[in-house]
Amino acid sequence: MTTLRSTVDTDATGYRDNRDSMLAKLDALAIEHAKALDGGGRKYVDRHHKRGKLLARERIELLLDPDSAFLELSPLAAWGTEFPVGASVVCGIGVVEGVECLVVANDPTVRGGASNPWTLRKSFRASEIAAQNRLPLVQLVESGGADLNSQGEIFIPGGRMFRDLTRASARRVPTIAVVFGNSTAGGAYLPGMSDHAVMVKERAKVFLAGPPLVKMATGEDADDEELGGAEMHARTSGLADYLAEDEADALRITRRIVANLNWRKEGPAPQADYAEPKHDAEELLGLVPTDLKVPFDPRQVIARIVDGSVFDEFKPRYGASLVTGWASIHGYRIGILANERGVLFSEEAQKAAQFIQLANQRDIPLLFLQNTTGYMVGKDYERAGIIKHGAMMINAVSNSQVPHLTVVMGASYGAGNYGMCGRAYDPRFLFTWPNARSAVMGPAQLAGVLSIVARQAAAARGQDYDEAFDAQMRQTVEAQVEAQSEAAYLSGRIYDDGVIDPRDTRTVLGICLSAVHTAPVRGAEGFGVFRM
Repeated sequence: MTTLRSTVDTDATGYRDNRDSMLAKLDALAIEHAKALDGGGRKYVDRHHKRGKLLARERIELLLDPDSAFLELSPLAAWGTEFPVGASVVCGIGVVEGVECLVVANDPTVRGGASNPWTLRKSFRASEIAAQNRLPLVQLVESGGADLNSQGEIFIPGGRMFRDLTRASARRVPTIAVVFGNSTAGGAYLPGMSDHAVMVKERAKVFLAGPPLVKMATGEDADDEELGGAEMHARTSGLADYLAEDEADALRITRRIVANLNWRKEGPAPQADYAEPKHDAEELLGLVPTDLKVPFDPRQVIARIVDGSVFDEFKPRYGASLVTGWASIHGYRIGILANERGVLFSEEAQKAAQFIQLANQRDIPLLFLQNTTGYMVGKDYERAGIIKHGAMMINAVSNSQVPHLTVVMGASYGAGNYGMCGRAYDPRFLFTWPNARSAVMGPAQLAGVLSIVARQAAAARGQDYDEAFDAQMRQTVEAQVEAQSEAAYLSGRIYDDGVIDPRDTRTVLGICLSAVHTAPVRGAEGFGVFRM
């Protein structure tokens, strides 16, 4: 075993500059996170409270075990779009009666909790996390249904929500719906398709069609309560399994439902006697250079997130641009792949493929620490087989069956994003640091490629090239790619599960590892054809 030593000079100018830059980015992100926390704004929050109702996060806090953690997922969903930051729903992993659950709570202060296209995407991602990791799903429901202005983007894909509920039940993964207010039209199927349904007396309203639509469709007169009130569903229709006196009572009942699930984890338990890292997580703020083209040693990151700062490196002298090895985080065994100099060569690709196979043989989850500019290009590298070796690595990542966790620490460009298990490769969880960037290539490189193509096209037509236009085009393209590479932009489109403070990386990974071990952890029994 090797205990990693710290080589960080916290007095160095570069370190202090990096730290200041990271803190500035964290401050900027805090402003965006605050928008999600504010819900629909003070006016609607006050109105909600005056009605005697709790906010979404207040409901979650009462649901969870006292002083337990809540890992909120996709808090910046819809950032940079026409819809409110957070997408009018709160999702995350929390502990209820000692059981890790995936919790989804509508925020009724944001347009009545109505679902927009980003609400769907965020909810689908939450459902996917629950399914992959075998987490009981608790939905705290209060929604006006679909945002009708966006119905064209909601109605057809929205059916997946109900499909996922029934499939979870078929896999014996519990689903619980707690209805605090409106759950109408398609939303009525949330309690209808859940294993357990709790409704708040005189508050819950569950019906396929409200009184006005019933009047138009059938001529029948009915008020909300007799058509779909909680008491009617508890006494007459049988849709409600439990009738709660108020919101606190509903959450108490929900806790008892979870306590009676007889729920067990199916993955191996963590070692109980693990040690904390020997080096300060605070120093993670200054490790990553502000210029992402400047490499840094990922072992210094590893030293601050793994148990006891102990890391058994695999093949340290071969393919040195990719660091691979074994460690544990909060007592859970983990294999780590981390980029050092960004570029992936043939040696790194082959090394990664072998290491991934070993992890699958041992049933050990994998952690990808991304800081990559992609696979190396050029005549010599093409002739040496970079395509087939890169394909070998991507094949291994694609067919690996152990859980994957990914943290984007810096750059994530080109096919390196794929080989290091980006979003398209279905890591169980993917988080980014505030400085992270991701795109097909760097902004300057992309603009340069477009410039070369335009010059060649002009020459082929026998025309002079407009240098002023070229300069303007490059500037515009670089600005656009830079904006679309930002962590907040990518997180807003749910390409990650959240932008995290680097200092929280160990804690976040610990929660995620505990969650993935709720399901069995088994490696692949075979891979696709490796081109040698």
